[in-house]
Amino acid sequence: MSCFDVAIIGAGMAGASLAAALAPHRSVLLLEAEDRPGYHSTGRSAAFWTESYGGPGVQPLTSASYDRLSDGGYLTPRGALHLAEGADTALADRFLQTFAESGIALDRIGRQGIEALVPRIRDGWTDGVWEASCQDIDVAALHADYLSTARANNVALRCRAGLQRAHFRAGCWTIETKAGSFEAALLVNAAGAWADRVAEACQVRPLAIQPLRRTIAQLRIDPPTTAALPLILGLDGSFYCKPDAGGRLWLSPHDETPTVPGDAAPEEVDVARAIARLQDVVDWRVEVVEHRWAGLRSFAPDRLPVIGPASDHDRFFWFAGQGGFGIQTAPAAADLAARYILGEAGPELGRQIEPAAYAPARFD
Repeated sequence: MSCFDVAIIGAGMAGASLAAALAPHRSVLLLEAEDRPGYHSTGRSAAFWTESYGGPGVQPLTSASYDRLSDGGYLTPRGALHLAEGADTALADRFLQTFAESGIALDRIGRQGIEALVPRIRDGWTDGVWEASCQDIDVAALHADYLSTARANNVALRCRAGLQRAHFRAGCWTIETKAGSFEAALLVNAAGAWADRVAEACQVRPLAIQPLRRTIAQLRIDPPTTAALPLILGLDGSFYCKPDAGGRLWLSPHDETPTVPGDAAPEEVDVARAIARLQDVVDWRVEVVEHRWAGLRSFAPDRLPVIGPASDHDRFFWFAGQGGFGIQTAPAAADLAARYILGEAGPELGRQIEPAAYAPARFD
């Protein structure tokens, strides 16, 4: 049994992007528990790239990823409208203040500007922030291209290879999975919602990474959506919605329900809550809920990604806790992780990224 340089647990967006970045330089094994990569979070994304999403701690990774995503043809302009209801101007004030030093182009707009962007919006929605840089992102194409790059550089992908246990001895991990045993000098935990379980199976201290359920429903509405409709988000965190390519509306109650790792399923109460909130905002008739789904978004306690070697085991590397922003930050996050692993200096992709902000050692 040959010993790989790196074994990556999880072939979603995190694992696939890192495998593609490392493959020209190291021998890489990519282990996926499901029948195919990207089954859970990656395959259930709301598919937008928004610099403000995830907060100011995540924004440097998002902004630094833009050029690669744009040059690769994965982005399509959309624009985002952040809405506040009634006289609650403090929400928009706080939002603008939070990103005042970020360099994101954010513009305060009033009722007239809101009406121009959102047809048949109800009275009372008079305060908003326009984020022009928001884009749709082709998640499936990005993930598939990472996997293709990995395979072209001889990454060994094994599906149906859920981790059972691993132990480190004499400079090498022995990794026991449902598809057999493998060996690697470095083990990377890119397991998303299962990240803490992977750490425990490797006898590494877990970091309290919590999976949260997020619900999305696809609606047919009257009047039908148009391609010109922006991503619309409540500044109070109560909903967001965007049109899809088929003239339907994707709607989420922006729920964050703590759950255990698994195949997340939507709850009817969350779908109903999202529709009720939508009808508070716009005078659109919901004709039918055509489809609904849920995904898992996994966060470290401070809601920032965890990228770097474990404090209690320098041959165990964390690449997890990427929440709902792991897709829009994928190029920069993978670059940062790869440079760590290859022993190079930190990256500089358009903006300076401070690696210590995401290091596991911050939880010591």
